[in-house]
Amino acid sequence: MKSRHVDIAIVGAGIVGLACAYYLALSKRAPKVAIIDPLPPMSLTSAASGENYRNWWPHPVMTAFTDFSTDLMEAISNESDNWLHMTRRGYALATRQADPDDLLRQLHEGYGADGAGKIRTHRKGSTSSYQPATSADWQSAPDGVDVIQDRDILERCFPSFDRDVATVLHIRRAGDISGQQLGSFMLERIRANDGTVIRGRVVEVSRAQNFKLAVADGNDRTSVTADVVVNAAGPSIGNIAELLGESLPVVNVFQQKIAFEDVHGVIGRQMPFSIDLDGQKIDWTAEERAVLAGDPASRWLTEAMPGSIHCRPEGGDRGKWIKVGWAFNTTPSVPAADLPLDPNFPEIVLRGASRLNPGLKAYYDRLPSRLSHYGGYYTMTRENWPLIGPMKMDGAYVAGALSGFGTMAACATGALCARWVYGEALPEFARSLSLARYDDKPLMQSLLAGGNKGVL
Repeated sequence: MKSRHVDIAIVGAGIVGLACAYYLALSKRAPKVAIIDPLPPMSLTSAASGENYRNWWPHPVMTAFTDFSTDLMEAISNESDNWLHMTRRGYALATRQADPDDLLRQLHEGYGADGAGKIRTHRKGSTSSYQPATSADWQSAPDGVDVIQDRDILERCFPSFDRDVATVLHIRRAGDISGQQLGSFMLERIRANDGTVIRGRVVEVSRAQNFKLAVADGNDRTSVTADVVVNAAGPSIGNIAELLGESLPVVNVFQQKIAFEDVHGVIGRQMPFSIDLDGQKIDWTAEERAVLAGDPASRWLTEAMPGSIHCRPEGGDRGKWIKVGWAFNTTPSVPAADLPLDPNFPEIVLRGASRLNPGLKAYYDRLPSRLSHYGGYYTMTRENWPLIGPMKMDGAYVAGALSGFGTMAACATGALCARWVYGEALPEFARSLSLARYDDKPLMQSLLAGGNKGVL
């Protein structure tokens, strides 16, 4: 059996594990860091990332967290000549409500005390300064959010949208990056600082003076000793916690997406990441609906469906592809290497997305042959907040439960993890993102009582 000793062992080589290793390895303490995973870096869920980021959530803690992460991504973008392909056309949240009071309340709550100065409203007859996202340059993009309720602006700036849309919230500090490029940048720097990647699955953890991890890779066995262990194992953080003699309040929910070549040019290349907030019923023909309703296994496809279906251009201004996703699954499952892709999902998500962008109906039953259907696991807590900070065992830390926002929040997660490990000063919001929040009953009651948990 081979033996290795490191200062810090990070379990998990997804974007969150790499971010933890990156901020730990690049500290002035120069620790010897090892990343342990049975798969190559940026596999499984990280390979299926939507690669979007936003700084608005229906709670100021998550807004501050993702703002912090965006600051860090911008720093990397500046340092690397935009290695991560960062763009900023924003998020366009669409609803058919002319006066979406609950949504606007959440908008103000999410931005906290700064909300009044960041929210700009554009109504019919008002003097409007709204500027559409004609440029993808993140450095010149505005901050804050534009609440657009002027029909002329909606039709001019969002021409593919359903004409019944009455309000669009254009979140401006939002866009997309290449998660794979961000991961490769971090891995390059980790290795340059003597960090290593150990291929294998952690099958046992013991603790005496330090941690001892048994790592299996086929018939090969490696014993890794470490002073600190970071559990950043993505969908397997619960399993690693069990090896440490603990449990974490997380579940895994499989979600799917598709990407295909928009041969009809339905979605404009300058369109922001667009989300239909309204619930709906999927657009089936009467005959299709009758067949689906007659089968107990498919009847759910004829019933009310949740909102938050999303669509965006993929591949830049000169590209032709679009991405479409809909996180409607709520059933927890055990992660498996053989992903449970539903062959009907492409048609389901297409018909759902056509409600916001009716031009997508041109693809009904005739999706292009150049199509990618993929998926990954949302590892999440009930309140859909991450877990970042110390576990019960001294020297063990967790960095996970980032459901569908792993790419956008990875940098902040890694930076916070490093601060926890080194006992450095933490932002005010950090404790609320750790396991300590479960001792804060008023906070937990408010989070669990809220209807919008930011799942997209």
